[in-house]
Amino acid sequence: MTKKTGNDKEMGGENSRILPHTLRMVAWEVTRRCNLACGHCRASALRGPYEGELDTEECKRILDEIAAVGKPVIILTGGEPLLRPDICEIAAYGNGKGFRMVLATNGTLMTETVAENLIRAGIRRVSVSIDGPEAESHDSFRGVPGAFAGAMAGIAAMKRAGMEFQINTTITKANLSKIQEIHDLTHRLGAAAHHIFLLVPTGRGKEMADQEITPLAYEETLNWFYDVGLGCAIQLKATCAPHYYRIFHQRQKERRGATEGKPAAGEWGDPLHAMTRGCLAGSAFCFISHRGQVQPCGYLELDCGRLTKRNFAEIWNESPVFRDLRDLGGYKGKCGRCEFIRVCGGCRARAYETTGDYMAEEPFCIYEPGKVRQG
Repeated sequence: MTKKTGNDKEMGGENSRILPHTLRMVAWEVTRRCNLACGHCRASALRGPYEGELDTEECKRILDEIAAVGKPVIILTGGEPLLRPDICEIAAYGNGKGFRMVLATNGTLMTETVAENLIRAGIRRVSVSIDGPEAESHDSFRGVPGAFAGAMAGIAAMKRAGMEFQINTTITKANLSKIQEIHDLTHRLGAAAHHIFLLVPTGRGKEMADQEITPLAYEETLNWFYDVGLGCAIQLKATCAPHYYRIFHQRQKERRGATEGKPAAGEWGDPLHAMTRGCLAGSAFCFISHRGQVQPCGYLELDCGRLTKRNFAEIWNESPVFRDLRDLGGYKGKCGRCEFIRVCGGCRARAYETTGDYMAEEPFCIYEPGKVRQG
């Protein structure tokens, strides 16, 4: 780590080079098994089985350990988490610990009964991935005919059961021209939120590296997202797109003095939508694999510690990788000298996949820093 100066505050004041590390969100791959074979899948998930998946009691122990650190949102994901027969038991245990429990699914296994059981277990929201506005584009993306119809049926079942849901969309060259249509569909379905993800070429996604949109299209897409967020009736959030938070601040500065309307995307008080910073990996967020490996995020596959061998608090507080990511003084290239480093941070996974160095500059950012950051 970079040595702190007398002006640095370890818990992250305005002039601090060390980010605070209050745990706010954990994405937990409770299984790697999946009933689909999506081309962009971080986990390269298939039906399995996969060796070493944590059993029910191990999952409860880990929830106990997380509770000793904080009360983050826990995202139960996969693979397809609904393939775990004990998913409701795990959710109920986490709910009893005071976590906000949510679940990420492809929607095809959702029924009204499953949704009702999830509600009783304390699941507060379910995200469903929709990557095309109709069956042809979505099914092509997901790799399984009928995936779109299955997801729509799952959403309808959740609506009947009274489960709140959101739509997640991974943006690639294949669906970039359809993103407004997908957003419009999100509104028509009655979703509580629309979250967009920018493709990070890891796992099976490496085979789709040629489907990454260009850096210029990336910038234009995030500006579009800001624009649709103005006065939007649902909550919006950009994930794996840290540039958005720089764009947000730039655009908000432009709007100062204008008549105030509804907030732009990201200004909501909900913990799933609160304005924080771009890349949260290692500072407010971490990922747990199906085998209990703790990582900065699902796309940055660095072993920061195994929960089968070490306590969660020890890993979260002491991992050298996490300490690196919290130290803004260690960021390299134009990220290191950017005036937006605190609100953006660049995608550490994309930097790692491109250069082999997770502290390198974000390779898909076209912004040139306007001044040397004072540290």
